[in-house]
Amino acid sequence: MVINYFGYRDDPRLQSPSYPSHCLHFLRLLGKSQSDTKKSAWSKLNVHIVGAGTAGLTTAIALARQNHTVTIHEQAQELSEDDAGIQIPPNAARLLLKMGLGPYLEKYVTEQENVFLRRWQTGKVIGRTKIGYDFRSKFDAPYWVIHRVHFHKAMQDMASALGVKIEMASKVVSYDTAAPTLTLGDGSVIQADLIVAADGVNSLARANVPRALESTPHITGFATYRAEIDIDKMKEDPELAELVDRSSMNLWLGDNRHVQTYKIDSGKTFHMVMSYPDDSAGMEDSKADPLTALLHMRQEFTGWDPLLTKIINMVQHTKKCPIYSGSRLKRWVSGKFLVLGDVAHTILPYMGQGEQFRHFHSFDYADSSIKGPAMAIEDAAALAHSLGRITSKTQIPLALSVFEKVRIERANQMQEASLLNGKIWHFPDGPLQKARDVAMMPEVKGQPFSHSPNQWSDPTTQMWCYGYNTEKEIDLEWSRYRV
Repeated sequence: MVINYFGYRDDPRLQSPSYPSHCLHFLRLLGKSQSDTKKSAWSKLNVHIVGAGTAGLTTAIALARQNHTVTIHEQAQELSEDDAGIQIPPNAARLLLKMGLGPYLEKYVTEQENVFLRRWQTGKVIGRTKIGYDFRSKFDAPYWVIHRVHFHKAMQDMASALGVKIEMASKVVSYDTAAPTLTLGDGSVIQADLIVAADGVNSLARANVPRALESTPHITGFATYRAEIDIDKMKEDPELAELVDRSSMNLWLGDNRHVQTYKIDSGKTFHMVMSYPDDSAGMEDSKADPLTALLHMRQEFTGWDPLLTKIINMVQHTKKCPIYSGSRLKRWVSGKFLVLGDVAHTILPYMGQGEQFRHFHSFDYADSSIKGPAMAIEDAAALAHSLGRITSKTQIPLALSVFEKVRIERANQMQEASLLNGKIWHFPDGPLQKARDVAMMPEVKGQPFSHSPNQWSDPTTQMWCYGYNTEKEIDLEWSRYRV
């Protein structure tokens, strides 16, 4: 197991142990900026990115900071505004802060203090993860939640400040991965040094990567209803005021269902995501009768915690979204062309790490299940860091090979963790549920514990998930090559 220390260059006398251990974690305090990727000194690359979502914008920012020339092609006439809340855990927040996005995000984000897991029927707390100070001290970054509109606005502002060009109504119809070139809908053929496809779960770009079509994302049989409620209205009820007084995430866990809530919009809006089994082929209800959608949402959670029921009954409007998953892609790269973000990994949302964002031009609105853009942000940072190691354009394929190896392993493991979390959360009442709840009691009571079914709290899972340093993993992979 590789242990990361957030950029500290290890003393040769203190090499990372090969066994699972965090005994050298203190070394991170000795240096945090050593692994910063410097601007490219040898040459500018001409990079074209397809898609202006989270993955596309973050990749553009990471590459523009290295002084590369970056153009984004977005098929939509304009970037739509989606009413979704998203999570930015420490492994992603740390990278965004390093990229310089802090000043652009600070007025929008809400930092979380706790995650409370609750029993579906009563609301009793059965699991607790301390986030706030605990996560900042362990992982040198906060656990944020933010409105997607604000997140994209911050990224667009920074991309613009860095000179990134965003071309709207620019539809890519084909690729030549060897050249590499892309062809637009108007017949224009654009030559690039590197092409990055980051246009969401329904991207056609997978067809240009060997064997990638074997892993087309598919409907999981689960869907979500999402909703937002004004915090001021909730505070009029004393019971609800207590729930929303502090910035904490709450998850009610039940048989094949869960509800997650947290505050977004700088604490002004209460965001809800309600997950349940769905057999309707994942069709969205964007054009369905609003009253029908509300009634079905409430019916799915009949008999749940009275406090939660009170909140659900306050919802005035909801949207249904399917949850997607994908098989593990064996390749992300072809020549000087690569896929990343949701094009490469459609990760289930149960760890708050997978984007599952369906691109603007493909649907009336985006899928907003319980998720975060963390894996896409890690992809962007890893790509820029790997390209930052090369000294000529002839080494681009090597840089992409290093990127691909590191990121495929990480994405596959995160999908595995997300799948497992979905199973742990969704136990029906019975022996497994009772054993899970008993095992989480120490964290609820504030007692010491060495393991937990709550992967947000489990010490080993926590360090692997939030302490991961994708730039250091790139460096370690590069060290295996003689260049």
